[in-house]
Amino acid sequence: MKEYLKRLPPNMLELIEAAQVVAQDFNYKAYLVGGFVRDLILGVNNLDLDIAVEGEGIKFAEALAEKLNGKIISHKRFGTATITVNPHLKIDPSTPSFDKLRTSSEQSRGTLRVNGERSRTIDIATTRKEFYREPGSLPLVNKGGLKDDLSRRDFTINTLVISLNRENFGQLLDLFAGKSDILRGKVRILHNLSFLDDPTRILRAVRFEQRYDFKIDSETLKRLKEAVELKMLFAVSPQRLRDELILMLKEKEPLKALKRLDELAGLGFISPGLKLSGKTEKYLELIHNHVQWFKAKFTSHRHLDSWLVYLAGLMEGLDQEHVQAVCDRFVFRKGEKKRILDFFLIRDKLISILSRPGLKPSSVFHLLEPLSYEVILLLKAAARNKRVSVHIENFFHVYHGTGITLRGHDLNGLGFVPGPHYQKIFRRVLNAKLNGKVKTTQEELEFVRKIKERNI
Repeated sequence: MKEYLKRLPPNMLELIEAAQVVAQDFNYKAYLVGGFVRDLILGVNNLDLDIAVEGEGIKFAEALAEKLNGKIISHKRFGTATITVNPHLKIDPSTPSFDKLRTSSEQSRGTLRVNGERSRTIDIATTRKEFYREPGSLPLVNKGGLKDDLSRRDFTINTLVISLNRENFGQLLDLFAGKSDILRGKVRILHNLSFLDDPTRILRAVRFEQRYDFKIDSETLKRLKEAVELKMLFAVSPQRLRDELILMLKEKEPLKALKRLDELAGLGFISPGLKLSGKTEKYLELIHNHVQWFKAKFTSHRHLDSWLVYLAGLMEGLDQEHVQAVCDRFVFRKGEKKRILDFFLIRDKLISILSRPGLKPSSVFHLLEPLSYEVILLLKAAARNKRVSVHIENFFHVYHGTGITLRGHDLNGLGFVPGPHYQKIFRRVLNAKLNGKVKTTQEELEFVRKIKERNI
């Protein structure tokens, strides 16, 4: 596995190096685990580390966070912690295990490129074992060794570990033939009760299968279908289903995963009778195109919650009462729920208005400016109307963020008496600017002078 580690950027190796030093200081056994190792073998960029510790995980995490000058959130009940670190971190703890790796990584920089400058996370967990009292329930957790910890995982492809210990640093430990499954492109459970213990693994199996173009192993598929027949997805708390569904909708190609999920398990666990019809598929494809357009064109705008756009699109055929029920059952955050419900409340009315010929830019602006990006993109997709699309594209390209330079003291200087009517004047100036009647500060002032002269 040292050859795989050489592919990492130098600053990723520095994070791993720091973790090894902390493990040595406490005389703990520490391992890179899970998705990071899986993606390392696949050559997929994964900037976040997962580390399992045979010892006190939170104590380990606190020391590592101090060494990295990172922020830490601990969960003492589960013996886990998450560290957030600056992507430009520079540390230099000396330990011989990394000498050759650091040099090789400098030479092969870019094999796995670091895209963006976001902070990185390191998830730390104390190795543990789990016991499920009943199907679909949260497990009882106790301390355990590495094998116990790996045995509780969902699929073999997520059971691979890389040792961070000096005596066998970089060695791959593969207790469940996970590497073979990765190379064969198989998603395989560890035991026959896996989907009964945790039915959310049904969604996870589909997500990994579609993300990597793998296939669910035949025996695993059989056990998955048995769990579906037993309606196990209805035995899980809605919040856990929500979290897995959101992860699926955050995938690069969520429609692929939704189609496969509908095929294997149906979508009734989201809302009774919900199906992925041909019409809904086409709508989701249109939504996907609009989401990609927005992300490509408006990189400086705020982050788009694309999962929310896809979810609202999936529920296109539901009436408002059932949409409300989904939002309530899955306990979405207030802002998430508002955006979803806003769309269904205003969709038909706004599309009708935006479809009218001769609509002024100022009218388009005041219709769309109060709405979230997610709702606006949903309107664009739902309208299937060229005129509406042009208005929305103009809004993002031209009108959005338009403001005026005029201020209250400017109105005072022109002889206006301060009062609530100032806001009406500002709105008129803004409308004139949106409609192309004024452009400069001087033209704004001249426009207001004419308002005063004509007493209008």
